[in-house]
Order: sequence, then C-alpha cells, then structure tokens
Amino acid sequence: MKKLINTPATVLSDALRGIAAAHPDVTVDFDNRLIISKASREGQVALVSGGGSGHEPMHGGFVGHGMLAAACAGEIFTSPTPDQMLAAATAVDSGAGVLFIVKNYTGDVLNFEMAAELAGEEGIQVETVLVADDVSVEDSTWTAGRRGVGTTVIVEKVAGAAAAEGRPLADVKAIAAKVSANGRSMGIALTSCTVPANGKPSFDLPEDEMEVGVGIHGEPGRRREKLASAHDIAEEIVGAIAADFDFTGAPVIALLSGLGGTPLIELYGMYGEISQALESRGITVARTLVGDYITSLDMAGCSLTLVSADDEILRLWDAPVETAGLRWGR
Repeated sequence: MKKLINTPATVLSDALRGIAAAHPDVTVDFDNRLIISKASREGQVALVSGGGSGHEPMHGGFVGHGMLAAACAGEIFTSPTPDQMLAAATAVDSGAGVLFIVKNYTGDVLNFEMAAELAGEEGIQVETVLVADDVSVEDSTWTAGRRGVGTTVIVEKVAGAAAAEGRPLADVKAIAAKVSANGRSMGIALTSCTVPANGKPSFDLPEDEMEVGVGIHGEPGRRREKLASAHDIAEEIVGAIAADFDFTGAPVIALLSGLGGTPLIELYGMYGEISQALESRGITVARTLVGDYITSLDMAGCSLTLVSADDEILRLWDAPVETAGLRWGR
C-alpha cells in the first residue's frame, strides 16, 4: 500500500487539519469532527449532512454558501455518531430549523434519527430527507432498501439554494424530497479501493473483470463480468437507470462522478458515450457535471446520476454556490 499519509490512525484528523488550512471560509471543529460554514445564514434553514469519510469532496467539500451549513465526518466508511450530528445541528441552527440529508445506509439512518430526537429535546426543529437512489440492488449488506449515492449531491445543492432564499423548513424539505424522488444512480468499478487501516484492497477484482453496480464502500453490485468498452459500459448504466424511471418527460441534470482513481480524460470519454446513450433514448440533458464528486477512496470506475428537473429545480441548481467542491454564480 502506497498512500500519502502519516499513519492509518490519523488519516481523518490530518485531512481535517488540511481542510482548515486550505479553506478559511469554513470552521473545523476538531473535537466533534465537523466542517461548518462561515457564510451568513441568519434566519435560514441550515442543511446538515455527513457520513463516513473516503467519499470526498462529499460531504465536507460541499459546505458553504448555497449548500450545506455543516458536514459530519465519520471515520473512513463509518457513520458519524449521533453526538457529532447533534453538535452540528446545535452549531448551525439560527431558529429556522435544520434539515438532515441522509444517505440510505443503516448506520447513517439510525444515527441521524437519534440525533434528530436529541435535537428536538433541546428545542431544535429538525426534519430529515433520505436519499436512496442506487438502482443496482435492493436490501444490500449495508442497507434496507436502496443505497444512497450521487443524487445526494444534487439534493444538497438544490435544497441549499432554497434555504439561501429564506424558505421555511417545510418548503426546503419538500424540494429536497422531490429531487431525491426524481434521482437514480448506478456505478461500475474497475478496481477495488484500499482502506488505509486495512492496508490491502477491500475485494479481489481480476484485471480483466469489472463490478457492475458497485457500492461506494466496495459493496457487491449486480454481477461481475468481463471488462467492456466505454460504449458498452455506458449502454449498461444508462439502460439500467432509464429502465427504473421515466426520464423522457423533463430535462435532466446529469452527474458523472469518478470514484477516486479514474483520470478525467477517461471520464470525459465515458460521458461522450453516455450522452449518445441518453439521446438515443429521448432523454434531454439540461445541466452536466463531470469529475470527482462522490468517490470511494482510490477506486477506479465511475457512477452516473440522473435527476429529472423541472424549471424550479433547474433555477435552484443554477443559483450561486460557494464551496470547495462546487463554485459558481458569485
């Protein structure tokens, strides 16, 4: 294992120290392992999300104006604790309430539920939106139901813009839930990832095979098959997503994320094939992101997310955002 680290035990704390040094527009609470926006949010709903580390820039890279008020960082691939989530809600609530955005993994769901109850006891109004968008499998090792993946990024952006407009908590939750319901994702892996504490790949994947429908923690997908061309992979992913939801009635936001170990030239080659596959199915793309947005440490591969977007969702998507991971319009 070759990693740019000091020791496996300090990977997260060292990364948080680096985030604090690199981004003066956020505050890092080292004790609670929180990344908190310094942007003004007086009278605004505060968005809080989080999860196990190793998926950067999600979630800490999406803290800032027009997106998250705070992110809770768990150990690598391990849910944050309810105490962290409660500390985040307490730190960012300005009286308008807090919206928890939760990916559908059992630990995250249970811990955010407990944190919401604790926050309620302290007089903080908390609502929750669950993201469960992975079409690959149902009821995996890590979840009851579908896994929450790339749609989370789009939920955080759109709901964050709604919060920045000063909308009440019920409205912000409604638009977040709408985006979540309208999103579907699927990924493929060409290699495993290597968790520093383990020191070796999380699973064996022969050089001539790929995992179709892989999870962002390396969970098994639908099947393994021989490595295919970018064209065939695009057809596989787009076909599976399009079969699960009708994306022909409205334009879509398309997010193609690398999983941490795929160069951008390959991602753009993949998106060229995906664009043709979408067009052939009558799916119109209104907005596109290509790059690393929700990763799995050093895994080679990619995931595609499509969100059916009406005029309101597109307007909120286009609204100004200023975070480490997304930045436009200001």
